[in-house]
Amino acid sequence: MSTDKYKLIVHEEAKSPIAEAYRTLRTNIQFSKTDGQLQTILFTSSGPGEGKSTTLANTAVALAQSGKKVIMMDCDFRKPTLHKIFSKKNQGITNILVEEFYAEDLIQETLVENLRILTSGPIPPNPSELLGSTKMQGLLNYLKEQADYLIIDAPPVIAVTDACVMASRVDGIVLVVNSGMVRPEMAQKAKDLLIKANGHLLGVILNRVEIEEEYAYYYYYYGSDTTKIAK
Repeated sequence: MSTDKYKLIVHEEAKSPIAEAYRTLRTNIQFSKTDGQLQTILFTSSGPGEGKSTTLANTAVALAQSGKKVIMMDCDFRKPTLHKIFSKKNQGITNILVEEFYAEDLIQETLVENLRILTSGPIPPNPSELLGSTKMQGLLNYLKEQADYLIIDAPPVIAVTDACVMASRVDGIVLVVNSGMVRPEMAQKAKDLLIKANGHLLGVILNRVEIEEEYAYYYYYYGSDTTKIAK
């Protein structure tokens, strides 16, 4: 279903400490907004290669496993990834916005119950204009009627303006930061840009942090009735 590079660990290794961390993230997201409904959530990062799409995909799986209907949208028109993670054909959003396909015909099922995907479609010459269009808002409104959660993959904040174009159109934003790669001032700049664009930042995920063996031991001891790691 997924390559090693884009592993859906919540689906494939449900009892691992990392899968448990995603379920904790799911809980944090569900309780992160108290003043209104949290339905549309955008994932972005400060720069490329920080694990944004893999984090999004695993979070979406965790939400779907809780019984919620989830649709993922790949709005990273410049470097789409979700169709690779889920091994799907890439016919989707830009086909709807430009070629006037119907969304209901292009939303694809996944092997995960309750989880569907709308891929990016062909890479357009004008991504930010398409994302800010009236047609895009209409598509968002339609998809919100089809799911409990709409999870959106957007390009990195500092590289291009696409994520900021969509920032005010979603209920919340998750910023993914690679712990060993991003300087604090870059993460701060990404945060400032999203807030300046009237986005509601739910929080920051510090990605690729090594789990200490002691933590893993306690997880397996209490979280699994069949598996313990060797000391």
